[in-house]
Amino acid sequence: QMQLAESGGGSVQAGGSLRLSCTPSGLTFDDYAMGWFRQAPGKEREGVSCVYWSSGSTYYADSVKGRFTISRDNAKNTLYLQMNSLKPEDTAMYYCAAAQHLPNKVWWSPYEYKHWGQGTQVTVSS
Repeated sequence: QMQLAESGGGSVQAGGSLRLSCTPSGLTFDDYAMGWFRQAPGKEREGVSCVYWSSGSTYYADSVKGRFTISRDNAKNTLYLQMNSLKPEDTAMYYCAAAQHLPNKVWWSPYEYKHWGQGTQVTVSS
């Protein structure tokens, strides 16, 4: 069974940076994509970014473009989310997720992802 383990969350002041990591285990399928989602209290879970593991194609929510960078290290089998210029509105629980055969036009939809990590908290203070 596939498992995803996130790390790297924490508290930072506005303008600061954090890097999240996600390491999958038990991966048994190909043609997959991995994404980062976030959910703030009282809000719906939203797609932040996605990378297609084979092609390297990446997608970002408009709210994080130019500030966040998603990347993967095939050798380490690890997914990253580098978050710069953080804002208080970036405060949320961040989740790593994996999907198989994901149409790129719905990369942002949490309903397309079957495998989820436990989440890591990111708190940005003003």
